[in-house]
Amino acid sequence: MTIFNNFLRSLFLTMIFSFLAPIFLVGATLLILSFMGYIPGLQDFGSAIATQIIQFLSTFGSGSPGGGIFIIALAWSLVGGLFDTYVHYRCQILRLDS
Repeated sequence: MTIFNNFLRSLFLTMIFSFLAPIFLVGATLLILSFMGYIPGLQDFGSAIATQIIQFLSTFGSGSPGGGIFIIALAWSLVGGLFDTYVHYRCQILRLDS
C-alpha cells in the first residue's frame, strides 16, 4: 500500500508542476517582452512578438488567450502524468529483474 501512496503522491506532484510550467514559461516570456517596451529601439520588436504569442494562445482558446494557455497547460499536465506513470512502471519492472 505504501508503494501505491508514493506513486499517487509522485503522480499528483508531477501533474501539478507540469501544469504550472507552461503558465510560468509563457508568463515570463510576456513579462520580458513587456519590459522590452521600455528600451529604446526595441518597442516594436517586443510588442510584435507579444502580439504573435497572444494570437497563438487565442487559437487554442477559441479566441481567449487565457483559455489557450489553460488548454496547453492541461496537455502538458497529461503528458507529465503519462511520463511519471511510465517511469513508475519501468522502476517496478527493473526492481523485479534484479
